[in-house]
Amino acid sequence: MTDNTAVAGSNTAPGDASTASTTPATAADTPGERRLPKITVVGAGNVGATTGLLLVLRELADVVLIDIAEGVARGKALDIMQMRSNERFGPRISGTGSYADTANSDIVVVTAGIPRRPGMTREELLEINSGIVRSVLNGALEASPNALYVFVTNPLDVMCNLAWEIASSSPAALPPARLMGMGGVLDTARFIHAIAEATGAEPAEIEALVVGAHGEAMVPLAQRARVGGRPLNELLSAEQIKSVVDATVNGGAAVVELLQTGSAFYAPASSIVQMVTELLQPTGKILSVCARLNGEYGISDVSICVPVRLGKNGVEEVVELELAPAELSQLRASAEATKQQLGRL
Repeated sequence: MTDNTAVAGSNTAPGDASTASTTPATAADTPGERRLPKITVVGAGNVGATTGLLLVLRELADVVLIDIAEGVARGKALDIMQMRSNERFGPRISGTGSYADTANSDIVVVTAGIPRRPGMTREELLEINSGIVRSVLNGALEASPNALYVFVTNPLDVMCNLAWEIASSSPAALPPARLMGMGGVLDTARFIHAIAEATGAEPAEIEALVVGAHGEAMVPLAQRARVGGRPLNELLSAEQIKSVVDATVNGGAAVVELLQTGSAFYAPASSIVQMVTELLQPTGKILSVCARLNGEYGISDVSICVPVRLGKNGVEEVVELELAPAELSQLRASAEATKQQLGRL
């Protein structure tokens, strides 16, 4: 998913002392106090702001929202800070328009970008959002060269690959493990929801995973899905499973159609926070994450959503599951389609 926001510039002046409650001084910067992780969220639209809210509510980190519309970032941060007495959370959230205020972040989440508008070609969207990604990395890598980077900007897999190409050739020389994309976690959440709706099971009873590009080329692994330990095909007919898969692939579009203006942001933000939680407090849980492949699943030289384990160093392991031949073929085709899109930039 993508926030309806552009990217902040690295030379924008930070807030003045009259708005100290929204300046980026955080507990992470205060000598003598317990240091919380520092997370920068680039883009203060619906996805970015909701991500920031969830991060502080869950006590995961101090957060800096950065946006080219500095007032939006600072205003939303102030609004969230005014919740502290009600919600009793400890971390601080601040807003800015300057990458200087994001310096030394542990994690940078990039939600900035524009959605595809009526009449806009995919190539036009690629051109605009690729420019935003380049601008983000120019500012963020200089300020936080040692951070982990989580990309959300659409088209997710193409932008993640572009980011890798830029970052790997930058002076910071970002290792592949420290740059990843969010799409598979969101697609998996939608798959689990569709299974729950079709079977009446609780989401906690369902084991499922989606791999491949975030979009129409995603591959819900229906043959691996389990409900209460039972294979999905023991509970649903082939026709019902197809309906579940279709609902998963069209999950984002269904939200857009109902909203009429805008796109999903609650589930995307929750998916980002699930990734961040695993990066900060790893449990070994398998998540579908856009990661760089080097021969896994017979795929090389591309980033695509696959099962991984995350940890404090980023992508700690790409987990190679035994996929059904048809699913493996679909995954490889999805990777090839991503390469072709990247070649158009």
